[in-house]
Amino acid sequence: MERLELKEVQKLEGHTDRVWSLDWNPATGHAGIPLVFASCSGDKTVRIWEQNLSNNLFSCKAVLEETHTRTVRSCAWSPSGKLLATASFDATTAIWENVGGDFECVSTLEGHENEVKSVSWNASGTLLATCSRDKSVWIWEVQPGNEFECVSVLQSHTQDVKMVRWHPTEDILFSCSYDNTIKVWADEGDSDDWQCVQTLGEPNNGHTSTVWALSFNTSGDKLISCSDDLTLKVWETDSVGMQPGGGFAPWRHRCTLTGYHERTIFSVHWSRGGIFASGAADDAIRLFVDNSESQVDGPLYKLLLKKEKAHDMDINYVQWSPGEKPLLASASDDGTVKVWDLVS
Repeated sequence: MERLELKEVQKLEGHTDRVWSLDWNPATGHAGIPLVFASCSGDKTVRIWEQNLSNNLFSCKAVLEETHTRTVRSCAWSPSGKLLATASFDATTAIWENVGGDFECVSTLEGHENEVKSVSWNASGTLLATCSRDKSVWIWEVQPGNEFECVSVLQSHTQDVKMVRWHPTEDILFSCSYDNTIKVWADEGDSDDWQCVQTLGEPNNGHTSTVWALSFNTSGDKLISCSDDLTLKVWETDSVGMQPGGGFAPWRHRCTLTGYHERTIFSVHWSRGGIFASGAADDAIRLFVDNSESQVDGPLYKLLLKKEKAHDMDINYVQWSPGEKPLLASASDDGTVKVWDLVS
């Protein structure tokens, strides 16, 4: 097999505090449209980075500031790429719209008691989920005129909720928490009656410490989670979504990957090509690939490569870009974002 290498394309500087998260704009990177992503930081700002197609390097096109009064912890583009949601320790989520190249804050969502940790859009862009240190998950319905109405407050977690992620095709929401659990939420009727339909890992095979992040494969039948317990866990389902007659297809534990990081694994992301990346407090990035077809008795996923000292400090977030040949971006406590290319 050819030897692959994670090559640093660019180190992006500008944030003056740790970079917590980033998100590639899903409407970019196709058909001659340059890639765009947002990054957010403890410096209370969000930066918009755009690729120059002539040299493929990124530059900062906008700095979104003077809206959040504390750390911006999470950012997420709507599926159309027209809106950007940013979640902050100031207990608010801001909605930004790109108006002729200028970003305007068009809505501010309030209601959480304290830090908002994560924000996520559903596949159709009609729902937004937020989660907080207040142990709750909120579901917001997008209304005409950039209005947002809270349609459900979900309170099954017993601790700080670290991340929310919508399923890639279904209106089913997943959340992970400091309480070591992953919860699955579904609207079992048409009444905005959202319920916790499953807690992954109970009563066994679950994480034994904080679950930091979640990511789905493209088809949506597998999910990977990462934790303070130094493991990555893959979960799978036979059938995606709610079944005819209103039943829910449960998720089950597929395998646990352990021994690959020495400190807390903060982030994991699955590429459309099937490679998943993990980033951790050991300053390292790991890439894994499906191994189930090549070995009957071997591990279901194998380590593709290790990148030691990818950053000078903790890696808080990793995410693959959209487009034909994905790039990997990583965000770190060292205040930088790095863009990587997987080359042979």
